[in-house]
Amino acid sequence: MPFELRYHPDLKTADIPLFDARLQTRIKNAIESRLITAPHLYGEPLRKTLRGYWKLRGWDYRVVFKIVAEEVWILGIIHEKRFMRQ
Repeated sequence: MPFELRYHPDLKTADIPLFDARLQTRIKNAIESRLITAPHLYGEPLRKTLRGYWKLRGWDYRVVFKIVAEEVWILGIIHEKRFMRQ
């Protein structure tokens, strides 16, 4: 059964405008092909204070998401350098 995607409202104003059109397309395709079908298989669980959240690695970016029942909440798209500092 496919998962339903939910995007945080700030993605449209804070994260996505930072990417060129090609990268936006690649990220969108990865999210739609992987997270809709099997977020547990493609994602990696985060640890410690971020327990319960997941990341999808790709390129130099991390898609941070949370799995809630039959939904995948996309919370942020962060460059790996910024992600590693958090």
